Amino acid sequence: MRKNSKCLVLFLLLAALLSLTGCHGSRKKSEFVLPEAFDTSKQYEITFWAKNDTNKAQTDIYKKAISDFQAIYPNITVNLRLYTDYGKIYNDVITNIATNTTPNVCITYPDHIATYRTGDNVVIPLDQLMQDSKYGLGGSEVLFDSPTKEEIIAPFLSECMQDGQYYALPYMRSTEALYINKTYVEKLGYKIPDVLTWDFIWEVSEAALKKYADGTYIVNDQKVLIPFIYKSTDNMMIQILKQAGFGYSSPKGDVDLFHQDTKDLLTTISKHTGTGAFSTFKLSGYPANFLNAGQCIFAIDSTAGSTWMGCDAPLMDISEDALVDFVTEVRMIPQWDPKNPQMISQGPSLCLFNKEDSGEVLASWLFAQYLLSNDVQIAYAQTEGYVPVTSKAQNSTEYQDYLSRGGEDNSTYYSVKIQASKLLLENMDNTFVTPVFNGSTSLRDAAGSLIENTVKSTKRKATVDDAYFEKLFSETTTLYHLDERGENAVGKATLGKMPLPSVILLAVLGITWFFIGLYALNLALKQRNMGKNHN
Repeated sequence: MRKNSKCLVLFLLLAALLSLTGCHGSRKKSEFVLPEAFDTSKQYEITFWAKNDTNKAQTDIYKKAISDFQAIYPNITVNLRLYTDYGKIYNDVITNIATNTTPNVCITYPDHIATYRTGDNVVIPLDQLMQDSKYGLGGSEVLFDSPTKEEIIAPFLSECMQDGQYYALPYMRSTEALYINKTYVEKLGYKIPDVLTWDFIWEVSEAALKKYADGTYIVNDQKVLIPFIYKSTDNMMIQILKQAGFGYSSPKGDVDLFHQDTKDLLTTISKHTGTGAFSTFKLSGYPANFLNAGQCIFAIDSTAGSTWMGCDAPLMDISEDALVDFVTEVRMIPQWDPKNPQMISQGPSLCLFNKEDSGEVLASWLFAQYLLSNDVQIAYAQTEGYVPVTSKAQNSTEYQDYLSRGGEDNSTYYSVKIQASKLLLENMDNTFVTPVFNGSTSLRDAAGSLIENTVKSTKRKATVDDAYFEKLFSETTTLYHLDERGENAVGKATLGKMPLPSVILLAVLGITWFFIGLYALNLALKQRNMGKNHN
């Protein structure tokens, strides 16, 4: 009896220990070794996590890609899981790293991958897979028309390199665009230049605030107008700093965000917020909704959001009776120096997670390659203002025909969407990417929060001065753990706030340990008493 009780205690302790080990992700995976051949007689089931908003066309493309791929490789089953936000994918991946239940293939961003890599052999470095003569890019044993490494646009592929190795494949690329109500700009007496400056944007936005005596804005004959709305304020801050040559971060992750130049930029933003000329998506709403209702003149959003922009947009969130008729122009974002334009290159990438079965990883790699095939690249690029990541797709007759037909309809060939795509294609040499490192996601979030908090404070009539900025910088540094960033920054703080599922799991394990301890103590006391009675 005593022996069985001791065994039970040991078993429970061991089970809890293994659970706790799994939760913290301390079980090390072995490094991936490419198998000599892919076993087509073995069944594989892989998971694919992807992002989609409400664009059913994109969902259909994912489903068709999976169906077509499974027809080529009937021994591979691909399970699709859709998310509405990249941040949710990031949080779930972090949670699943801790429980060793990551997906096989995931659409994500390089900033996020840098954090995923803090685990042991979690993300697969792709160099070996890419170069393999049989199963690599354009490999002899790949059963579909896979692009070669040379056919992936070099700047896009370089975005996927970290610490001298490739940890992702680019999937789609976009940039940010300035969507303009040309009708209102000209009504205010201005002509839209080929390249707009920040000074031009601020001047026109302030001029648009003139009202009639009854409070109606003269330019749109409405009671509501926010001349300039920015969707992604992290991109806003990053791009202005880049254009002006001001600091942001070093490639190693040293933070260079909190300086006088940043204060000056925020002061300008506060000034125009105070007059009502500027606001942000988080504080006022989706720029496209205001633009399409004639309540915004300059809306900045991703080129991937072009299908929502303009009074003829195929996708929109406002009622038809709220629409205002106007001419939409698409330009690059405002510039600090028009002769040296700078715009961010962004877009989702594909990463692979390590698994115990190397054949499963190879199956995942084949599927990731398939997502770079012309059929998938061109079809997906036609849904929004993304551009394909391969020269093979970009130079194809099908894609060139698509670009040439802008304006033929307001769906596939919607003119604003094709203008947005051409904007990136024509300015590839003017794009840049931010340094990627463990914690670069937090730094990006911090950059956007500086603008969001400044705008919010200004709207609340708070005093925005040097004292305000010193406090804002200090609080932002602490909130985003930026004092722990840099080449030597390691540990949990770099992961940011722990996702709720992980918190719950740790709490459950803690409670389990507590009750195991009580059980063991109670058992020991009983055995002690039994021993006394026996004696």
